[in-house]
Amino acid sequence: MDQAAGSAQDARSVPVCYRHPDRETGVRCTRCERPICPECMVSASVGFQCPDCVRGGSGTGHAPQASRPRTLAGGTVTTDPRLLTKILIGINLAVFIAIQADRSLLDDVVLYGAWPPKPFTPTSGVAGGEWYRFVTSMFAHEQYWHIGFNMLSLWWVGGPLEAALGRARYLAVYFASGLAGGALTYLLESPTTASLGASGAIFGLFGATAVLMRRLNYDMRPVVALLAINLIFTFNPSMNISWEAHIGGLVAGVVTGYAMVHAPRERRSLVQYGTCAVVLVLSLALVLVRTAQLT
Repeated sequence: MDQAAGSAQDARSVPVCYRHPDRETGVRCTRCERPICPECMVSASVGFQCPDCVRGGSGTGHAPQASRPRTLAGGTVTTDPRLLTKILIGINLAVFIAIQADRSLLDDVVLYGAWPPKPFTPTSGVAGGEWYRFVTSMFAHEQYWHIGFNMLSLWWVGGPLEAALGRARYLAVYFASGLAGGALTYLLESPTTASLGASGAIFGLFGATAVLMRRLNYDMRPVVALLAINLIFTFNPSMNISWEAHIGGLVAGVVTGYAMVHAPRERRSLVQYGTCAVVLVLSLALVLVRTAQLT
């Protein structure tokens, strides 16, 4: 009896196809907003419609009482679900080209704690007031293999996640993860060690993707295997990789990703963006603690 009751509760909390109650789905009919699985989706001019609406109407447009279709996390379904991923890749490539053209630009965008180190008062670095480095370093790469690997990962993982979460929520997870990875790097690394790359944010996307796949009861083995391979590279001493950025981003991605896909419908935005805010506040606390140590 306990098991049956638990199953019923799960069925109510997870959207299921109105024609196939055993199938979970994150897509809704654009006219009546009933959840529909891939078998029941009928392509329309905007999004998908259910078979009943197609039979009972013209098959195009929204019913007057229907709101815009939503993703599993509550985001708006868009015509280009990978737009932000493309923009992020474009920014990374533009910064990389600029660095290749002028290597001195690296000094202005990488993340490092303080220079000169104690007993001198820092004049540059985060401890010297250059907090912008947490953001600029997320888009900076020096080696071709580094940006190539990161951009392929961003395309493979980021695109589907953006489609599942919606643009605003996807961007919140990306930046919360990247900034959390930078904060942990600043806290634990030597203040004179430079760090750069989008890896922290991308590891956050890995974590959020794992949470999403678990939520939808998908096969977890592919994402777990990919994450394991990345962690092996992360802790390989010969790779000279900032493991702090990867772990910080991964943890932040799991936390914010969980909030995105498990937030209760009636308080969805509050829980989702509130969790991202908490992650950013904790990251800020780490930054303040480290800055006090260095100044």
